[in-house]
Amino acid sequence: MSKRVAGPEIERLIQLLAKVPGLGPRSARRAALHLIKKKEQLLAPLASAMGEAVEKVRVCSNCGNVDTADPCMICTDPRRDQSTIIVVEDVSDLWALERATGLNALYHVLGGTLSPLDGIGPDQLTIRQLVDRIAAGEVKEVILAVNATVEGQTTAHYLTDQLAEFGVRVTRLAHGVPVGGELDYLDEGTLAAALKSRTVF
Repeated sequence: MSKRVAGPEIERLIQLLAKVPGLGPRSARRAALHLIKKKEQLLAPLASAMGEAVEKVRVCSNCGNVDTADPCMICTDPRRDQSTIIVVEDVSDLWALERATGLNALYHVLGGTLSPLDGIGPDQLTIRQLVDRIAAGEVKEVILAVNATVEGQTTAHYLTDQLAEFGVRVTRLAHGVPVGGELDYLDEGTLAAALKSRTVF
């Protein structure tokens, strides 16, 4: 049994930090020490920002994004292409696509993927809300930007079936060789997908 070297408040800070993705117990201890050493410059402002986030952050009832307003600033942006919805698994995927600044479209966050083994069916995701948005009639294209995993592809096929009756164009992100990738370092699945999805040069 390891000895306690700090009071319960510090131990609790370390335990909570250890639950953050990417931080294990050791990294959490280092982060806690750094925050404590910079109490006025970091710890106090961080505590204040987190308190504000608890009060103000909401999930957009339209698309599932997180913001301080509902509907979120993406949904209320008049410059967005209202005829295109990009479907993503999680908010982190939405943020990644926004950083890429590829399309000025709307989004829909599913909240995960279909996974019967984990007890995640269509009712645990926001599939019904997506279908309702398409049924409203403004949307012409749905881009399925789900991960290239078994669960992601299963979800993509299910969504394609659900949206078939609305006559919208359903597309998906291209799979294959990444920009700057060398063929020798790619796995067989990626190479097979790249060959299958080849385009005219």
